[in-house]
Amino acid sequence: MSIREFLAIPVPLIDVRSPGEFLQGHAPGAVNVPLFSDEERAHVGTVYTRNSQQKAIELAYQYVNPKLDFFVNESLNIAPGGNLRVHCWRGGMRSSTFAGHLSENGFREIFVLIGGYKAYRNHVLKYFSLPFRLNIIGGYTGSGKSLIIKHLKQSGHQVIDLEELANHKGSAFGHIGLKGQPTSEQFENDLYEAFQKLDTKKPIWLEDESRNIGGVNIPLDLYQQMQSASVYFIDIPKEIRAAYLVDEYAAAGKEELSESIRKISRRIGGMNTTLAQRYLEEKKYFDTVMIALHYYDKAYLKSLETRTSDKIVRIVSDTIDPNGNCRIILESWMK
Repeated sequence: MSIREFLAIPVPLIDVRSPGEFLQGHAPGAVNVPLFSDEERAHVGTVYTRNSQQKAIELAYQYVNPKLDFFVNESLNIAPGGNLRVHCWRGGMRSSTFAGHLSENGFREIFVLIGGYKAYRNHVLKYFSLPFRLNIIGGYTGSGKSLIIKHLKQSGHQVIDLEELANHKGSAFGHIGLKGQPTSEQFENDLYEAFQKLDTKKPIWLEDESRNIGGVNIPLDLYQQMQSASVYFIDIPKEIRAAYLVDEYAAAGKEELSESIRKISRRIGGMNTTLAQRYLEEKKYFDTVMIALHYYDKAYLKSLETRTSDKIVRIVSDTIDPNGNCRIILESWMK
């Protein structure tokens, strides 16, 4: 089946690529039933390159044959109704062999993706070139933008929470309290899946972000649309934001906070780095945060200045309360 037909069928999806390939990126909801381990796949590839295709095929069957019963049993657990979708990397021998084996063992309908996972990835990346109706929540670091995004979602508005998908809060401190990020490839796949749950003809709210969120990247086509969309810039005094950030991060380990300060040392300067580290040792968290915010505020303002001025809606607030800030943002949006 073609990619559009394949994605539209509501039956379980089995990805037969190796565990390493699957870990790098996979379609959300797919279950990995690998034909080969990573080592076996590498061995087959080496034989193909150094010897011949026929020798590689013979080796592949040596690895696969002892697992045939496992494939049937595992697939029955995943798709007890006997209907499923299968793909490998390019829709070649791995998926066709797997599907043929299941078909010979009582499975009813097995749909194989033409072009495999590669076709899926091309589809995902092309998708982000479609036009979306985006609204951006902007504001300096510590403005509670993520809280606003979550409140908008709870209020019934269409939202894409980029930081939730990236498992990172965006700054040098953004990893604190979180456990690892997806690969950039997996982030793009998960982001595509999140868009599938929305009506793209209606407005979608996102938080203003740099193109990179920690170690993952927003797809370029989507990022460019975000840059040209209207920004609802919530302007909150630095002292209020600093107090909020102290509440959010002070419980983190001192080593994590110290390492995060070191990450921005070149940007805040050697003297400020030394001072921030000293404040951290003395548990003067508010003073530490104020030094970091001086850098982050300048960086965000510089980024904001690259946008068209008539696309920036400035909203003054003296609170981090997402309920009140959400209300005044929506009032400005509906004018």
